[in-house]
Amino acid sequence: MLAAVPDLSEFSATLDTLAAQDEFTGSVLVTAGDERLLAAGYGYANRACRAPCTLDTRFDTASVTKLFTAVAVLQQIERGAFALDTSAIGYLGLTGTTISPGVTAHHLLTHTSGIADDADELDGERFEDLFVDKPTYAFTEAAHHLPHFVDKPPRFAPGKGCRYCNAGYILLGLMVERATGGLYREYVQANVFERAGMTRSAFLRMDIVEPDVAEGVEAIRDDDGTVTGWRRNIFSYPPIGDPAGGAYTTVGDLTTFHRALVEGRLLGPGLTAAMLIPYAQDEAKKHLPQGYGLEFRLDTDGRIRYYEKEGVNVGVSALLRHYPGHAAGPGITLAILGVGEDTIWPLVRLFDGSM
Repeated sequence: MLAAVPDLSEFSATLDTLAAQDEFTGSVLVTAGDERLLAAGYGYANRACRAPCTLDTRFDTASVTKLFTAVAVLQQIERGAFALDTSAIGYLGLTGTTISPGVTAHHLLTHTSGIADDADELDGERFEDLFVDKPTYAFTEAAHHLPHFVDKPPRFAPGKGCRYCNAGYILLGLMVERATGGLYREYVQANVFERAGMTRSAFLRMDIVEPDVAEGVEAIRDDDGTVTGWRRNIFSYPPIGDPAGGAYTTVGDLTTFHRALVEGRLLGPGLTAAMLIPYAQDEAKKHLPQGYGLEFRLDTDGRIRYYEKEGVNVGVSALLRHYPGHAAGPGITLAILGVGEDTIWPLVRLFDGSM
């Protein structure tokens, strides 16, 4: 039996409290189909100017961008440019690397390729450390990231494990560029954002002034945890996003993307269905099962409790999550975008407890 619409009063009250205590800055949208159950912005999008966050504020989504990359890749598969079992290295002509020719688009989409990552976050490596010896502004195209990983030894043979890997989505973006003869960002803008009706989404440069954009910052704290200031994230990663992360959007546009996906407006029926199921999980089951861009939480009976994509980077936290078994049909969708890499997760846990 499908669950009723959840009681969000505690969740809403906690949002208000954390925002008043300067512990949450961001925007939140909860929907059941066309009905908005909660929609609001909290805190300051720009602290220097004390500009408030609203539902129109655009945030860096970090790895939520991988959803857009996955759709772009599956669109190429639909039109026959390459297949799920196409060798990525063979298709791209990247000879002389440590990446196995057995690595396919499917492996890259599901994090089962075994290739080394640019910064392996599961081993505690930090993405911003990649730019200590070479400035962030030198990395403006997907291909610029190849030296960070193509010569590193693989973690395991293709298909013989599951380990989250940003670098795999860099290769997928390059496959989209090879298939279309254009830039990844331009393709996604026209064929994902515009096609879905995401009018507030774009790949924005951090060094260009844009309206309604939240500034990524992290709190500076003294030894007892007291906030003494704020540090911008402008030196933590490249000035513009890539296939693994960095697109800007609003909570409304994230919800619009999900509706367009499940309603079959971005992919045909076959690949729409293929994107909404899991394929692989790490052997120790420490992380959620992986699909094509999405991650899945399963109930004990194997049914999907929710699927999601989250994003974390310095100054950024983002989540799109959908509970399909709620609200008597449409399910419940949560879109939450925050300033600060740790800021949204206590709220996400509280929200899950209300479901």
